[in-house]
Amino acid sequence: MLKKIITYYKNLDKTTYKILYKGLEFCLLLGAFSAFILLSYILFLQTPLIYYIGISLFKLSLVFSVEFIICSFVVDSIKKQLI
Repeated sequence: MLKKIITYYKNLDKTTYKILYKGLEFCLLLGAFSAFILLSYILFLQTPLIYYIGISLFKLSLVFSVEFIICSFVVDSIKKQLI
């Protein structure tokens, strides 16, 4: 099953791969920003609002990354007329 996913990932369309790469790059930047907010919560201000903003941004970056991965596989299979 894992080999099938890896081979499917290697055979993605070029434009779909670019969108997936840029989307995951955006999610990484969003996760780094949330880590910076959480670090500032630990070091400087310890208000619950900053903590909840950092945790929410981290959750959002995880959800977006999973969404980009799944949607890229679906879009590629639609382009190749597999669905």
